[in-house]
Amino acid sequence: MPIDSAHVRIRSFILNQFPLARKRAIGDGDPLLGSGILDSLGILEVVAFVEREFEITVADEDLLPESFESIASIARFVEDKRDRGAQAESR
Repeated sequence: MPIDSAHVRIRSFILNQFPLARKRAIGDGDPLLGSGILDSLGILEVVAFVEREFEITVADEDLLPESFESIASIARFVEDKRDRGAQAESR
């Protein structure tokens, strides 16, 4: 899977915002929640970042643990939201 700019921006945010992620040198598929890198407040920071950075809205029903489990899953979530938004605009 090629790494796109969304993936790179999310990775950069996580590494810059959460020192434990840097300290552990996490990979894109490594767990963020189960490892203690992200907690509930950290998830809120990530949600605010993706909403601002990618101009998407994260609804309450979107806040599923599997969507925010790793850098890769956050990137997939953002791409899915962007794709759904683009489809809705083309109708």
